[in-house]
Amino acid sequence: MLTYTPSTVSHILNELRKTVVGQDDVVEQLLVALLAEGHALIEGVPGTAKTLTVKTLAHIVGAQFSRIQFTPDLMPSDITGTNVFNMQTSQFSLRHGPIFTDILLADEINRTPPKTQAALLEAMEERQTTIDGERYPLSPLFTVLATENPIEYEGTYPLPEAQLDRFLMKILIDYPVQTDEEEIVARWDAGFNSRHLQNVEIVPLSDATVVQHCRAEVRAMRMEPGIQKYVVEIVRKTRTHPNVLYGASPRASVALLLCSKALAAIRGRDFPTPDDVRDVALPVLRHRLALRAEAELDGAIPDAVISDIVKTVEVPR
Repeated sequence: MLTYTPSTVSHILNELRKTVVGQDDVVEQLLVALLAEGHALIEGVPGTAKTLTVKTLAHIVGAQFSRIQFTPDLMPSDITGTNVFNMQTSQFSLRHGPIFTDILLADEINRTPPKTQAALLEAMEERQTTIDGERYPLSPLFTVLATENPIEYEGTYPLPEAQLDRFLMKILIDYPVQTDEEEIVARWDAGFNSRHLQNVEIVPLSDATVVQHCRAEVRAMRMEPGIQKYVVEIVRKTRTHPNVLYGASPRASVALLLCSKALAAIRGRDFPTPDDVRDVALPVLRHRLALRAEAELDGAIPDAVISDIVKTVEVPR
């Protein structure tokens, strides 16, 4: 039986709605990543509240927060930190980089070259970083929430496949519908300003450790063997679909398992169902497929391929 998760999720959603309008699906997927102990890549055009959503979420859960604005001249040491020589003590001391935090906002991660993007790889996979040969552990809550602009925009670099695969989910943010955009305008006209979040009456969680309790509930959840097989069949079909050059790895199967359990917990259940698996399939798999060139020329996109696969896999009873 779930003790912490339902009330925690309800509180987070209610507080997020004070600043973020019309992005409930996006927020739910971010919570899935947080509870499944994974990282998320958020893609959308500028001005769709990507950064605002992450900053507000960190404030609500009471997490230590750091932000890196990725630029073409950013160096790996700007992320991890570096040893600095102290003239007074004649010794080197570590100057911590922004990676030593709970929630790291990697803003516009695709605006920096791959060498600097790769500085996050060890931290994302092992929750530690190595500086001058010495390993430093990171926070148990360490989570990278990276934003990026669509690759068609000028001045961007595609993320290496190895780094893409480290992200548990890729979340897409679209333009708001008209009624939501009207509400955004009305809020700003009434005095709301996203640059001054301290003026918004956001109530953080009363217990800073509650996220860890929620994660423990997700870890303790079990998935029926039939649904486990359903997860594996979906992922394996990504490797044989005619439009796919190479499909998802077993890491994707594990990611689909973890995200399904987290989504079930968010929905107040202590067991995942096939509906949970289907509902997280797109954000879990869309960044792990490489389509054939001829399929892309014909207009195929990963989301359509995944949707087609989900329709063909028999649902367990």
